[in-house]
Amino acid sequence: MQIFVTGGSGFVGQHLVRRLVREGHEVRALARTDSAADLVGRLGAEPVLGDLADLVNDTPPQWTSALRGVDAVVHGAAYMAFWGRNDVFRRANLDPTVAFHQAAASAAVPRFVLISAASVSSGSQRATVVDERTAQGRPNVAYSRIKLETERILLSAVTPTMTTVALRPPFIWGAGMSTLDDFVAAVEAGRFSWIDNGKHTVDFVHVDNLAEAAHLAPTAGRAGRTYYVTDGTPMPARDFFTPLLATRGVDVSAAPSVPLAVAAPLGALLEAGARLLRRPEPPMLTNWITTFMGRDSGYDITAARTELNYAPSVSLADGLAEMADSLSH
Repeated sequence: MQIFVTGGSGFVGQHLVRRLVREGHEVRALARTDSAADLVGRLGAEPVLGDLADLVNDTPPQWTSALRGVDAVVHGAAYMAFWGRNDVFRRANLDPTVAFHQAAASAAVPRFVLISAASVSSGSQRATVVDERTAQGRPNVAYSRIKLETERILLSAVTPTMTTVALRPPFIWGAGMSTLDDFVAAVEAGRFSWIDNGKHTVDFVHVDNLAEAAHLAPTAGRAGRTYYVTDGTPMPARDFFTPLLATRGVDVSAAPSVPLAVAAPLGALLEAGARLLRRPEPPMLTNWITTFMGRDSGYDITAARTELNYAPSVSLADGLAEMADSLSH
């Protein structure tokens, strides 16, 4: 197959490109810069110089010609942050994605795979185990609200020659992850605390397991469907983050704990104050943190297993060993 990938130079995208190339697919990868083009080229993809932001102009950019003859698109590029206004994420993520989806349909691409986020069901939705039939409620961060809006627009779009599916990964982890940096910085600054001693369930997906699902989605899965994709091993936050942070030489086994009954109203107060003052950086405690670390949250991946033939292969032990090994060299 010939597959067009966005976000190929990023954390998830690099793993996906490697997997697709290893499986014998021809990969074209959109690259905004020469350095990104060089990176995806070294991974075995054909670089396509261009920017998704160009799609919101009246004239389609020249790079969209690279969509012709493609069997599937995997769209993973996105601006990700757990702080910011809706309009920021609409401009950065929603508008270019909707335009890209239309461009792919116009180029007669048969399948469009959107890498969305499991956090579309965080916030006002309180179920402890979520599947694709669970009502999402209202996510409590703009990134997730716009991801949900993007899903709804793309999955309901009338594209007779192109089908669309969306993957919903939760916390993505693995060697090379940058999202761990904020946790490490909080520990080093003395600002890290468990909520309820880290007893609440968190769910997560290793980057190679997500790449496996994204590799399957171009030819499997039902049109218009969303699929939660995890490692299939939700566990208490303490049991996951303690060994994860230990791969960076950080010990949180004796970190203090705050009751959720204290953390939740405090996070809401601090967030409201920061928004009122239009601060560009989030406060030390936010609604998203108290949701992620203070509520039991797991995702049922039965649909991904049965309809995508997805089977997570990288275990927590294997992934942690790889992280520890990568940092020792």
